[in-house]
Amino acid sequence: MKPKSIKIIYWVTTGLLALFILPGIFFLNSPMAQEGTKHLGFPHWFSMEVGIGSFIGGLILIIPGLPSRLKEWNYVALGIMYVSALIAHLSVDGLIGESFVPLVPFALLLISYIYYHKLYPSG
Repeated sequence: MKPKSIKIIYWVTTGLLALFILPGIFFLNSPMAQEGTKHLGFPHWFSMEVGIGSFIGGLILIIPGLPSRLKEWNYVALGIMYVSALIAHLSVDGLIGESFVPLVPFALLLISYIYYHKLYPSG
């Protein structure tokens, strides 16, 4: 695969993921977010923690030039968050379509991660 194609795939998936993550900071206290947290049985402080952490993670994804180790751990943290969200939804709601929504950003995260390493092999 050509380096230009690798760069395009990396930035498209990373950009889509950032567009999914970053705006969430503006909706931390929205009634819908609070109801979703309550529905899953989590306290309000936890949703604030996850929301702020996600925002920071989204920034780390899109800011070029940050240390590769920081990017690596960021991918790990976001991956754990999406897998945990899947488990939480499956535990509370069971096998319904909406329970699998966290797999969409997780898939983008995986593609971004794979192409990050193709773009920066030593990183």
